[in-house]
Amino acid sequence: MKNKKLIVFSAPSGAGKTTLVKYIIESFSEIRFSISATSRKARGQEKDGKDYYFLSSEEFKTRIKNDEFIEYEEVYGGNYYGTLKSEVDRIWKDKKIAIFDLDVVGGANLKGMFPDETLSIFVMPPSIEILRGRLIERGDVSKEEIDVRIKKAESELDYASKFDNIIINNDLDESKKIALKLIKEFIDE
Repeated sequence: MKNKKLIVFSAPSGAGKTTLVKYIIESFSEIRFSISATSRKARGQEKDGKDYYFLSSEEFKTRIKNDEFIEYEEVYGGNYYGTLKSEVDRIWKDKKIAIFDLDVVGGANLKGMFPDETLSIFVMPPSIEILRGRLIERGDVSKEEIDVRIKKAESELDYASKFDNIIINNDLDESKKIALKLIKEFIDE
């Protein structure tokens, strides 16, 4: 594992982590996105093998039994999410740095498993009300789902202290600058 690095972005749903991760990937040629596996159905334009590895619940559970995940968990009412060992191996084999877009529990777990190799960044929404507005604006989930995510977000904010850095995403351009600086310092270590 020497010289193998991981970068984890975690946040409540709607805080802006995916936008920041995409920006970082575009900014650094040595960073590759670690595609998570999930048992949920694809949404909108999501593609298998690009956005997620979409697995059935049965296949996900079989892979758990076969010890194929670095970390996984059941979230949002029966859907599984996890990081396949083969995905990190793929990135490290190419001598690249793996970047993750994970929920806060998965991010904290990954940091706990690889404390010296991982830079963990928690993306904090400016407020719960702004977060609700962002989720409504996205338009990809129902009002009931938004309520579930807001309730979860309120408890997820307690995880922020488990991360190396916190970015309060009030202004996207400023958040991008902060993320860029943190990652450049981490890569140059």
